[in-house]
Amino acid sequence: MKYKMVVIDIDGTLVDKHGNIAPEDKAAVTRLDNSSVVVSLCTGRVIKASMPVIKELRLNNFHIFYDGALIYNPGNMSTIYAKPLDAAIVREAIDFSRKNDIYLELYSSERFFSERPNWSDEVHRKFFRVEPTKVNFDDIWNKERILKAEVVVHNDEEAVKAKLFEGNFGDRLRYSIARSPAYPDIDFINIVNPQVSKGEALGKLLEYYGYQASETIAIGDGLNDIPLLKAAGVSVAMGNAFPEVKEASLYITQDIEQHGVAAAINFFFPV
Repeated sequence: MKYKMVVIDIDGTLVDKHGNIAPEDKAAVTRLDNSSVVVSLCTGRVIKASMPVIKELRLNNFHIFYDGALIYNPGNMSTIYAKPLDAAIVREAIDFSRKNDIYLELYSSERFFSERPNWSDEVHRKFFRVEPTKVNFDDIWNKERILKAEVVVHNDEEAVKAKLFEGNFGDRLRYSIARSPAYPDIDFINIVNPQVSKGEALGKLLEYYGYQASETIAIGDGLNDIPLLKAAGVSVAMGNAFPEVKEASLYITQDIEQHGVAAAINFFFPV
């Protein structure tokens, strides 16, 4: 089988706990990108937080952002798919969060918004290199196209509030937990349109390129990567992946500290 596309998660797959990409992984990705194989990143990150990775790898392709809510090429600023949150449910989420003292973040394609300072601001600033825009959320659902909301959890109280939020909205929203090796005790709970997932976005990306799922390899480590791995012809879990991710994958590569991305690429695309 000649594989035409490799789709790779960022945090815990390419980027380690120090925010770095191993030279071995970078070399393997670059070798693929210089061939006829399309290399796309697939992440819960926003565009701005992904740009240092994209620039370092020099990937001038379409990538999946916001856990699948946007497929965008930063090189030519073109979009092939976007599925924002419904304005009415954004308004409802704001009202519910205010009444229950839940810290809520909202993300457009350009910025991320919050109503008040939070301990997570420093995490976003330091590791993801994004600065929160402090605004009053009144009428933001009419002013901005919100692609993703997020609740961050690092203690029992925040976990209870996150469960309260999910219990209130149920299947009217989709939730997935993302973690970074740099902050293993923090759950970044991505909240997106119920029709959005990394797997759905991969289907849109394949449609754009005219490829079949069987011609695609996906590599990931997080719970939010499971739909992506199930949608690809070949699924590869990192050695450091959640047990559920490994169970959903056909192959398991090395962990991130042992350059699992490079190991997978070199296995399927021998030098």
